[in-house]
Parts: sequence; C-alpha cells; structure tokens
Amino acid sequence: MKDGLAEAISADFEEARMAVQTRVTKGLARNLVRDKSVSGTPDALEQVAAQFLRRARGALAATTAVEAVEKSYSTPIDEALEWERETFARLNVSSQARAQRHIFFAERSAREVADVPSDTPLRPIKGAGVIGAGTMGAGIAMCFADAGIPVMIIEQEQERIDAGLAGIRKSYETASDKGRITDDQAAARIDLITGSVSFDDLGSADIVVEAVFEALDVKRDVFAKLDAVCKRGAILATNTSTLDVNMIANATARPQDVIGLHFFSPAHIMKLLEVVRADDTAKDVIATSMFVGQNLSKVPVLVGVCDGFAGNRMFINFNREAQILVEEGALPWEVDKVLTDWGFAMGPLSVMDLAGLDVGYRIRQARGAQSPYPFTTADRLAETGCLGQKTGAGWYQYPEGARRGVPGPEVEKLIAEVAREKGITQRFVSAEEILHRCLWQLVNSGFQIVEEGIAQRTGDLDVIFVNGYGFPNTRGGPMFFAEETGLAHVAAAVVKYHSEIGPHWKPSALLLEQAKLASG
Repeated sequence: MKDGLAEAISADFEEARMAVQTRVTKGLARNLVRDKSVSGTPDALEQVAAQFLRRARGALAATTAVEAVEKSYSTPIDEALEWERETFARLNVSSQARAQRHIFFAERSAREVADVPSDTPLRPIKGAGVIGAGTMGAGIAMCFADAGIPVMIIEQEQERIDAGLAGIRKSYETASDKGRITDDQAAARIDLITGSVSFDDLGSADIVVEAVFEALDVKRDVFAKLDAVCKRGAILATNTSTLDVNMIANATARPQDVIGLHFFSPAHIMKLLEVVRADDTAKDVIATSMFVGQNLSKVPVLVGVCDGFAGNRMFINFNREAQILVEEGALPWEVDKVLTDWGFAMGPLSVMDLAGLDVGYRIRQARGAQSPYPFTTADRLAETGCLGQKTGAGWYQYPEGARRGVPGPEVEKLIAEVAREKGITQRFVSAEEILHRCLWQLVNSGFQIVEEGIAQRTGDLDVIFVNGYGFPNTRGGPMFFAEETGLAHVAAAVVKYHSEIGPHWKPSALLLEQAKLASG
C-alpha cells in the first residue's frame, strides 16, 4: 500500500465497487513507474548480483534480469522500456525458454499414470512412520511434518532417536532464524515428530517409510516386522535407491501394499521423489503415493523395478563414462569443469566425493563381478580409505575440512597406474568429447529405460534429472536436449562409440527408431 498499489481492502464487492467509482469521480492520482526514484546503488547491486548469478548457472533470464536492474540506474526510461520489450521477445523464442516450458509441462504429465485412472480412490494418510533416525530418515520425517502429518520415528536405540530428534530441532531452528519459517511453525512441526524403539508404536500409521542401511537382508527383516505390526491397508514404503523392491515386498504377506518411495538427500530439501512400482503394487497404493508426493511438496515420478530404477541407473552409466574418460587421459577436474561450465550443478566426480566413495563401493561389492566396465579407480580410492569429503581425500583433496576440493598429485598417479594395468595409452581428451560422451550415455540409457517400460515417457526422465541430479533446467533435461540437438545426430554418435569404445554403448533400439522417424 505504501507504493500506492491499493488504498483499502474490502471483502464486500458492492462496497469495493462504490469505493472505486467514488475515487474515479474525484479523480485518481497518477502513480507512474517513470516518476519513481531508484533505491540502492550500482555497487550494492553488483555485490548482490554476483551470488545470484552463480546460482543461475548461465540462465539467460537471470542474467537479463540483472541487466534490466542495471539499466534502471543509467538508461532513460523510454529507451529502457524499448530494450525490455525487444529482450522479452528474443528470450521468449530462445532454446532456454523452450526447455523451461518443456520441464513445466513434463512435471505435470509425470503425475499421470497410464493404467491408474485419475479417479482411483485414495487411501487416507493421517499419520506416518519412518524407520531410521539417520540423515535420510530424519529428512523424510521432516517432509511429513512440513505437510502437517504426525510422524513416528523408529530406531533400535533411544540414543539414536535422541540424536535424530536433536538434529531435526536444530534444522527447524536454523530455518526459523533465517526467516524461512516462523517460530510458531518451527515449534508446531517439531511437535509432530516423535520417536520410539518399538515397532508396535506403528500400529496406527497409514504409511511407513523405511530408511535403513542399503542391504537387502536388513530391509527384508524390517518389512517382515512391519507386516506383523502395521494395520491392514497401511502403505509400506522402502526408500531403497537400488535394491529390488519385489524382493523386499515378498518379505511380507501383503506385497500389494508395498511400494518404493525413493527420496533424494537431503530429503526435506530435494524436490524429486521416485515412486517405484513393484510387480504386485496395488493401483490405489500407486495413486496414493503419487498424491502423497505432491502433498509433501515433491515432484513425484513413477518408475519400475530395475537396478538403480531410472535416475540412478542413468547416473551410474553417466558416472562410469566420466571415469572411463579419466582413465583414457582426461583429469577428474577437467571432466567436472566441462560439465559444470555447461550447466550441471556439480560434476560427477565431485558428486561421488560428496556422497562418499564407500557408498557405491559397497553396492558394487554386493553385486559381485561388474560388466561391462568396472569402476576400478573409484574402487581403489575406496579401498585405501579415500572416501571423499568426509575423509579429506577422494577424487579431490579437501585440506582442513574444506568443502571445495582441489586437485591432488596422488590421484593423478593412481589413475596413471590403473591405465597402465589395463593397457590403456592415455591421450588428450577434448572438452567436446567429454561433454558428448557423458550426455549421450545418459540419453542412450534413458531410451533403454523407456524401451523396457521402466519409465512411462522420455519427459519423465527429464523431470528426474532436472529435479534430482543437478541437470540445468535451461537445457530441459537430457532427453529434451537430445531432441533439440537432433536424434539422428545423437544416434550416429552412439553407434560410433559402440564400435570404437565397447559394448556398454550398445544403441537403444528405441533411440534408433526415433532417430529414423525424426530424420523423415
């Protein structure tokens, strides 16, 4: 109101109409933008803009918005408005605008499940349970509390519950201190989260999400216990990121009630939720899980069961290609820089260091022999205790607890040793080759996933990578970017890499088919 946008607010239409008519009769004061003074200084704008532009990762809309504010200090209003009109028209037809419109509509399409009618009755979700009070479990509990749903956390020991609840309290207090939520909101959400060491306290829960150690036997044991104590009709969800949801469901006498809800860490911040449909999952469980995802302010995407589901299966192949490039001669920081310069939030090797190299190592060891290409250098790093940020060394060095890694000669030496063992003659690898091999590996894997029925549509994979893996939304996701580039071009590159590099580049039949259709 202080800017003259409104003089009064009324809930009565007739009263509001009469007030407007009276003001028109008396004459309305003109309050033009061109007559207003600009607050702040160009120097202050420059300081604020620098951080904003770093987060924007090359988004044209963001850089242009900063330019528009800069013009308000130095450019005559009529000239600036003409520039604004011309700039909007140019941006509106740009590739980045097309990409962001694609993601907007793809997120809405992802909510639709082909064989689950939109009017499928939903199961009521009034109370939730979470198994595990670690980082992931605590984050999932916060998601439910943020949505106003009471949640019970189950742990083996009271000390773990106390630590988890303390961490949750600290997170909410930090959010309150930063003004993201009010003190009252923080207190209300904290009150919605309780803990127990007894599975029996889950008897009234409508949905339970398991977030324990990523081992099949551990998860099956948890689900057998849930089957014994949870009420009929309760949804039993696993947060596994790679394991077979069918094997977990078969630990119960009600596999129709079991589903995967793959949250991404940190769970209370990351937007993506992979909803993993097992063979026997009931349609109303799928419909309710998709609805719950939206209610938790997530972007839910339905996928099927396979090794890594959709997102991690694609990311593992993307990551593997990055490591092959490193063994062929590119340095880890060169690979990461190419991809972050292109728009990724982080490079694949930095992501491994952040997550911990032991995480992938344990999964690979559990699977046994790897085909077609082992993660040799990553495994060597893990076996020597170089696990990434948490140990101060991984693909990068992290001196004195630094969060940003720096190159280290020890890693270069290890990479060279692995290359010699494999008989690889190292060479110069161009930025263009790094980018294309990493991107087209993502795309080929994505088409294989759609071809197998693991994902419903290619747009769903774009939603997954933009919301869960730091893919720039200004590129629209890997599948959209491939279409913009030209599927015939991408398919030709995949065929070439298959013949030159190896069997892990076997072209997707669906990619070849779509490329043929696209080329007419």
